[in-house]
This record gives sequence, structure tokens and C-alpha cells, in this order.
Amino acid sequence: MTFDESPCELTAATLAKALARREISARDALEAHLARITAHDAQFSAFITVDADGARRQADACDAAHGPTGPLHGVPIAVKDLTNTRGLRTTYGSLLFHDHIPEQDELVVARLRQAGAVIIGKTNTPEFGFGAVCANRLCGPTRNPFDLALTSGGSSGGSAVAVATGMAALAHGTDFGGSVRTPASFCDVVSIRPTPGRIPAPARPLGWEMLATHGFLARTVDDLQLGLSACVGADIRDPLSAGTEPRSEPDAGRPMLAVTPDFGVAPVANEIRSRFAAACDALSSIADIEEASPDCSGAVEAFRTLRAAHVADSYGALLKDRRTELTPSVVWNIEAGGQLTAQDYLSAERRRTAIYRSFRDLFARQDFLVAPAASVFPWNNDAGEVTRIDDMRLETPIDYLAVTFIVSLVGFPVLTLPTPRRRDQKPFGVQIVAAPGQESKLFAFGRRIEEQLGFSHLRPPL
Repeated sequence: MTFDESPCELTAATLAKALARREISARDALEAHLARITAHDAQFSAFITVDADGARRQADACDAAHGPTGPLHGVPIAVKDLTNTRGLRTTYGSLLFHDHIPEQDELVVARLRQAGAVIIGKTNTPEFGFGAVCANRLCGPTRNPFDLALTSGGSSGGSAVAVATGMAALAHGTDFGGSVRTPASFCDVVSIRPTPGRIPAPARPLGWEMLATHGFLARTVDDLQLGLSACVGADIRDPLSAGTEPRSEPDAGRPMLAVTPDFGVAPVANEIRSRFAAACDALSSIADIEEASPDCSGAVEAFRTLRAAHVADSYGALLKDRRTELTPSVVWNIEAGGQLTAQDYLSAERRRTAIYRSFRDLFARQDFLVAPAASVFPWNNDAGEVTRIDDMRLETPIDYLAVTFIVSLVGFPVLTLPTPRRRDQKPFGVQIVAAPGQESKLFAFGRRIEEQLGFSHLRPPL
């Protein structure tokens, strides 16, 4: 293989193969990515912390090894700054943790290292992941690579921009209500939110809580599959990880798709509905399509309640002791859970269960469920939270995420892909949802429409 372009232009999967064959050194691949960060990140603010010295030590260790150190041997990877990295500053996007250096990796990071990845740095996120704009008092806003005035999306915006611009070959993210999917849609990249437990999270305080998951953002479906494969596998400390090994799924041939612009309850802008309809028309050339949705009545209210309870439990002490040091978005999120009763919580869980069963009923007759990956197009960074969609005023600052958080509520795996577009159109992605444990089936279908229909990443101009 000869390289007529920078290693930064190679997909993670292509780069991994070249590194394993010693066609390029890990150090050279890293230096190319560090140079791109130096040249461009001042305008994007994708990274809170870049660990050039630590990454060089990792790359040199890869080059000194007698053979490939794992499937990600020497691949420069960025980690979202909500996730602990041993010896590398982890701020959670908060001024309160400006100098925090964890003593241990979270399991997902440890598995990336074991697979041979070179951790290049930590990507930007709103404080504790709460906020529609990827900004905090340490860094940002992380600017959209296609228009610097626009947001990259919360809360994995830094990771989305890092891969879109070639500053990292692959990026880790987390997703609570849409935090890998919204930035993927805004920045024209791909993302995977796997079945909860596929990537174990043994440090999670609430072991059975499945609203939040680790995931990945990348430029191709193959890259997502490579990243996920390095991190899956049960861990006895995580009760959700039992029984989550990937299943082999037969080729669906001409698959059956249920499509919905809004799950019947989510606010979605008219211009998004139009772009989604065009995407469905393209999909109809290779799939049988039915306009259908699970019964999601009460889903918005259930998610609001469960999320508020989770946030209040996790961060309530900070509100009491250090309120003035928190961003307004974090304060609102914590206060939203302060007045909930046990009955509120249990009623939300009951509704969640009914919605989950409705999803399962739909997948008894459909291969995939397709929906928009965002309810709006990217907006100006200085506009703050989304308070209106078209003529509708939203009740809460998180309601614009309903089209993604409904899938979080039930814990089905979801792949996000960019839709075909002209260069003068804003990026827009679709969610492709499968039944739990069917990530391999998702990847196979995603790869097919990526290659055959142009549901693929466009590079931004640098």
C-alpha cells in the first residue's frame, strides 16, 4: 500500500490494517494527527486536553512490539471527557474538576488500550454532559466543521468534530438521550449506541440503569464495528452485561423497515420531516417500507421523570454545596428531579415497560425501525438551548431530544448514518434501530446503504 494522502484521511479500519502490516509506523500516524490538531483545533475546540507526550509513549510502544498489539494497534483514538482515563486529566466538562487526574481507567478505556489504541486526548462536552451546545467554562463552544457559527451538538460534540476533521481516526462517546446521535447528525458522521451492557460499565453507581451507554463516532460503519468489537464482552461487575455477546444474524435480503418521523409524540421541525421523507424514498429502492411506530404515548413524560431522578441522585450534593460554580443547564437538570416522589418514578417505569413491549411487538414483523437522528438542524452556538421547534414552544429544554431519547428509554441498539445531501445542504442523519443484541445486523445493513445509496460521510473543508 502506498499513501498519497495523510494518515488523517484514512478510515480507522484502513489505518489499522496498514499499522498492523507495518506499512506505516504508529509514531508517524500519531504525528500526522497531532499536527492536524495543532493546525486546526484552535478554530474547532474539539479537545479539552491533548496528551501529546503520553500518546507518543503509547505509539512508540506499539512500534517496539514484535507484532500487532491488538485490533486497534497504533490507531489514534479520542475519548470523551466524561470518561475516566488513568493519569490523564478528566474534567467532566466542569470547572470543579479542572485539575482532576483519575487513578484508574474506566473499563471501556482499559479495553481500548488492551486493543492497542493510542489515546490522543479528551474531547469536549457540556458540563457533566448536560447542555444542547457543546461548551463549558473550560472549553468551547465546539464548532460545527461545516459552519463555525453553528453548534456541533451535545454532548459528544467534541468527539464528532474530532473524527469529522481527521483529528482522530475514531472517537469514543457516551449517549444518555442522544449524545452520540445528535452530534453525528449535525457533523455528518456515523455513530453507534449499542445495546446497554454490550460495553460493560462496572463503575456505574446504579447497576441496572440503562439510559446511558458508551458508544463510538467515526467516518464509516466499518470503523464503528472495529471500535465496538474491541470493547464488548461481559463483566461480572455489570449486571446488564450478562448475555450481551453479539449474535450472528442472517442477511435480511430485502429488509422490512418501519419508518416514523416522530414516534407519534416527538416534536420535529418541518424541514427535518422533508429531509427524512427524501431519505425514506432512497431506502425504498432496497427495502420494503411501512410507515409505522411503536406506541410511544407517555414516553416523553416517562423519560423526563427517569432522567431527572437519575441526575438529582448523581449530582444533588453538588447543587447543595457548590451551586454558584455550576452552569445554569446543570442547575436546571438537578432541580428537575428534586421534587419527584417514589410514585412518580414507579409510574414512569411502568410506562417505560409498556413502550418496550410495543417496540418488541414491532420487531416481530420488521427488521429495522428508522427515524430522524435529530429534530432540528444545527443552530447558532450563541443561541443556547432549543426552546421552540417551528411554531411550537417546548415545555422543557430536553424536549427537542425526544426523537432520540425515546430509543434510549427502551435500550434498543441504534446506528446513525448521514443521509445523502448536496454540499449546500446542512448535515442530517437517520437513526436505524434494531432489536437488542443485533448490532451485527445493524452494521451489515448500514454498510449496505453506505456503499449503495450514499448514506456516508462528506469531509468538511479545512
